[in-house]
Amino acid sequence: MTIPARTLRAYRRTTYEAGGIAVRIGWRARGMDGLLRAHGCRTGVFITAWNPRSRRMPPGWNRRRQIALAERLRGMTVLVAQGAWRGWHEAHLLVLDHPGRVRRLARLFRQHAVVQVRIGQRARLIGTSGCDSRTA
Repeated sequence: MTIPARTLRAYRRTTYEAGGIAVRIGWRARGMDGLLRAHGCRTGVFITAWNPRSRRMPPGWNRRRQIALAERLRGMTVLVAQGAWRGWHEAHLLVLDHPGRVRRLARLFRQHAVVQVRIGQRARLIGTSGCDSRTA
């Protein structure tokens, strides 16, 4: 599946935030390195269940899907997060470790991609089909 160019631009302009630390695709957030280390992991993944395939859904529907996603992540270390750009806002979760499982869940919840953060590296967009932002 190809991510539409307009959607890809929106992903790249969005600021993702967890624990008071802002992350942008293609940028390294040193504060995120500290957050990951504090939780004893090297990788985290921002995921949401809101607006599948980038189609706006009613707020109540989005909240119910986000709760269903959180239930699927039970037993994993998860922080409340968000993604915002201009007037757009979506609730996210930052899942610490388990990037493969998180990507599979993103596919199940009909998301185009997730945002991966890794100690010492720039944040990157990972398509749920397995490609990253350089090929998506």
